[in-house]
Amino acid sequence: MKAIAMYLPQFHRTKENDEWWGEGFTEWTTVKNAEALYEGHYQPRVPLNDNYYNLLNKSVFQWQVELMKEFNVYGMCFYHYYFKNGKKILEKPAENLLEWKEIDMPFCFSWANETWSRTWSKLSSSNVWTSKFETDAGNNKEGVLLEQGYGTEREWKEHFDYLLPFFRDNRYIKKDGRPMFIIYKPEMIPCLSEMIDCWNKLAQNNGIESIYFVGTNIEVAGPLDAVLYQEPQYSMRYFEKKNQLNGREVWEQSLNHIGVVGQTTYYCGFPGYDDTPRRGKAGIALSIIEPTDFKNYFEKLVAKSESFGNEFVFINAWNEWGEGMYLEPDTIYRTEYLEAVKTALISGKQTAWKYSNEFLVDYQKLIARYKSYWTLLDKWLYKLENKHRIEEFFSQRNYNKVAIYGIGMIGKHLINQLDNDRIVYGIDKRDMDYNFGFPILKPDSDFPEADVIIVTTSYDFQQISKMLKTKVRCPVISIDSLIEEF
Repeated sequence: MKAIAMYLPQFHRTKENDEWWGEGFTEWTTVKNAEALYEGHYQPRVPLNDNYYNLLNKSVFQWQVELMKEFNVYGMCFYHYYFKNGKKILEKPAENLLEWKEIDMPFCFSWANETWSRTWSKLSSSNVWTSKFETDAGNNKEGVLLEQGYGTEREWKEHFDYLLPFFRDNRYIKKDGRPMFIIYKPEMIPCLSEMIDCWNKLAQNNGIESIYFVGTNIEVAGPLDAVLYQEPQYSMRYFEKKNQLNGREVWEQSLNHIGVVGQTTYYCGFPGYDDTPRRGKAGIALSIIEPTDFKNYFEKLVAKSESFGNEFVFINAWNEWGEGMYLEPDTIYRTEYLEAVKTALISGKQTAWKYSNEFLVDYQKLIARYKSYWTLLDKWLYKLENKHRIEEFFSQRNYNKVAIYGIGMIGKHLINQLDNDRIVYGIDKRDMDYNFGFPILKPDSDFPEADVIIVTTSYDFQQISKMLKTKVRCPVISIDSLIEEF
């Protein structure tokens, strides 16, 4: 099992950062200015021996490689910032590594293909790097700092030509001889299939079979070769209230993700998350995941990866100090997270057999769940296409006070088709920030009077129904029954 850590190349000065965020700005600026925002908040973080390094120094890479080798971290995945018309930023550390052949650091790239913008930008999807240090310098009326764009075949070739020397390097991480190239947001690239075809043809013309493309946090690979569930971002989407989340809850959610049948899915662990150094009070701070807990969780992740025959497992991150995700030693935990990685890589491989049956059962449950959704939505659309009205089901049975258990995808579709005056409350185990116009209760609450409760999580209907019938007198029916009858 090869552990690849995400790697941030933001620890050196650039003229753009000087202009946008203030003279001398690097990631260390955010780290040094971090504040504890509540009791027990572990901020500011201080690197061991005050090692506020500069990534343009060769000695830093030598030190990092020594740590990697000692604690069995196989390689680094550098964030690659390449924008419209070939504009690059934070590229120097990787370019230096390319020249420093004696630095034995296996590496690959993750293309962070987002526009960089100011906080006031109206762009729906962009990276506001560090809102805590926002200034008026260097902005335009749209608030765009660096615009992402993909162009056509000429621009694709220019981008490929820049990457080619890296792909050819013996240290570049490859899957079956194919250079691994991760795309952070593939769904934002309208020409993705055409660009991949172009790059693979260019690769073949240069003696490379093809590129091994991996998409981050998507459900279906499409034209890509594999998917990476990059944590904790992937699992945090399942929680409505993200401020001061429990880090263990996010890890447990992460371990439940299986992937899509027939599709290679890579998994990712994380030692923590706290972006308040960059975002201030608007940030997200997971509760601390102690090194012992991280070791136990990462062991399971390694076992899971082994069970599915994966060659790689990812860690977010090696040095994201401004987001509280780092393996590098700090003054409190020193090398404990690195030691946890080394131990878990061994114990996870040895215990993979324990988890393989468990993961197989989970996989089968996931298949059954998606199959039930497919069947349900097919019937639902058929009824709507034939002018059936779901409201009539409730009117004919005098169900004037409706409660809905499960406010996920199916539950939200049901809410949209009902008169809100008819819905008296919802039930969901997750915290909900949405304003539906009715309260959302937890399953362990006392439930007000209702005429019927509709369970939208039909794959668990028997268990949920049994629990609800101990607490209410009204009928409890599944969404499947509703769709059959309306």
